[in-house]
Amino acid sequence: MIRNATLPDGSRHDIEIADGRIAALRPPTTSEPAVFLLPPLVDGHIHLDKTLLGLPWVPNQAAGNAVADRIEAERKVRANRTVSETETGANLVKQVVTSGTLHMRSHVDIDNQLGLKNLHAILAVRERFRDLVTIQIVAFPQSGVIRSPGTADLLDAAIAEGADLVGGLDPVGIDRDLDGHLDAIFGVAEKHGVGVDIHLHDGGEGGITQMNAIARRTRATGLKGKVAISHAFALGSVPTDLAARTADTLAEAGIAIMSHGPGAATMPPLPLLRAHGVEVFGGSDNIRDAWSPFGNGDMLDRAMLIGYRANFRHDHELALPYEMVTSAAARVLSLADYGIRIGGPADFVAVEAETLAETVAARPRRKWVMKAGRIVARDGVLA
Repeated sequence: MIRNATLPDGSRHDIEIADGRIAALRPPTTSEPAVFLLPPLVDGHIHLDKTLLGLPWVPNQAAGNAVADRIEAERKVRANRTVSETETGANLVKQVVTSGTLHMRSHVDIDNQLGLKNLHAILAVRERFRDLVTIQIVAFPQSGVIRSPGTADLLDAAIAEGADLVGGLDPVGIDRDLDGHLDAIFGVAEKHGVGVDIHLHDGGEGGITQMNAIARRTRATGLKGKVAISHAFALGSVPTDLAARTADTLAEAGIAIMSHGPGAATMPPLPLLRAHGVEVFGGSDNIRDAWSPFGNGDMLDRAMLIGYRANFRHDHELALPYEMVTSAAARVLSLADYGIRIGGPADFVAVEAETLAETVAARPRRKWVMKAGRIVARDGVLA
């Protein structure tokens, strides 16, 4: 029994747990100070194979800030790796679990240099931690598809070997071939009946054109509700009326938008997207890797950054980034068994806070993390 627990909606309950699930939500029987409970945090966009966590500091080696510059710099860094992605990926999983994340979607690099090496590494990480965290894997063509010959076949093989979705990357900005890129990734997705999650950094009206093309492919392949566009910077760099029309197109196609609260890039207009029926969700993106020295995998930190970048100042506004790293991300990842309800899993994160808005603004200490009725972390330390 967890006594006098306050839930995110402000209600208080004694929570009865049996066989790892919530057996009952009863009226509180004590006036002792309540514990504030969240459902598990969900990271909708992480790169477990890229992280250098646990290794000596590696300075950023990109010559510029363009995506292509970062791709080339990363290829050099990973060529000199002496520690496997399995080890560093495991380091990151342990860290994010202690902050309360029990579900994630990890993009894993697939290209003609790596082959399926990184996929195999993260499949091993997923198996190792399968009783602790769910890891959904996206086969991600980080070097492009057209400009990296053979990658389309590797994406096909990756899905056959255990990846859950097909990724994509700037069909125009990187591959310079919108139709060729979409033909390849949607072809694999349609063949295997899996979803698609496309990195789209390209801004302005060019980025909007690509979103409209992705929406047409989504409808044509019957993948409504199974496609996401990550970053979608273009939505924040065009006039509001164009962003609104694009939001309607995305909503009609059932395409979700991921934002991580980017530091310098334009950010999608989250309230506008929600008002037009678009699912918006959050992710960490890069965590101490060749792309960025920042990040810690704490999704309450990420919710705060999203709220800060969006200039959210009121409690009702802070509810949006909270939902982006909990229920909205759970819907995008199709986590059917999620949430605090009778019959649901006894998965909780206990924080030192009084309200939902405070958890976003203050990113309070995680007192403990529970998985299936068992404490798996206390005060930032894995049990």
